[in-house]
Amino acid sequence: MSLFGDGLDAAVQKAFTRPAPKSAGAQMRYLVKQLKGTKPVAQMLRISQRTVERYVKDQIKKPRPDLAARLEREVKKRWQPQIRAKARKQAATTGGIVIDTRARIGYTAPIGSTDEDRLRHLTVALPPQYAARLFEAQEQGATEQRLREIAAEGLKEVYFQVSGRRAGQLEEVRFTDIEHLEFDL
Repeated sequence: MSLFGDGLDAAVQKAFTRPAPKSAGAQMRYLVKQLKGTKPVAQMLRISQRTVERYVKDQIKKPRPDLAARLEREVKKRWQPQIRAKARKQAATTGGIVIDTRARIGYTAPIGSTDEDRLRHLTVALPPQYAARLFEAQEQGATEQRLREIAAEGLKEVYFQVSGRRAGQLEEVRFTDIEHLEFDL
């Protein structure tokens, strides 16, 4: 499970105009239509072509938990791509992205300083360039660690340095022990 990747996907999904198919049969029919056949769907989901056909005809209704998760992930990946692209583009050019997190955040500072690592709950609007970097890195298959570093750079600039007005010599913000993480566009 990718905390950052899933969080970014969830933020984009809020822009969808229609809900994605919920039942296994509807999800399977959607994928068959998208991939133009039962064989490519069977290969992608690592099940038999006959099993796909039985879901399409609603002869099987309840998939195993691992198959249900793969099915949902593949449907969401393909659902309303133009709307997903438009939401990402708007966040990356004008809107920016809001990060709401409860995590251990801070940087090395003299003992007793208010900027020592500590558990903080922050809701910070990151500028569009950070939204662009996060989405770009996610699309290129960046690791969870890389996405965390980009978010930490954004928090450093916006929260700790207040867009260059303070803490100028600050080098690195640590962003660890994440208890809660949510993005919003």
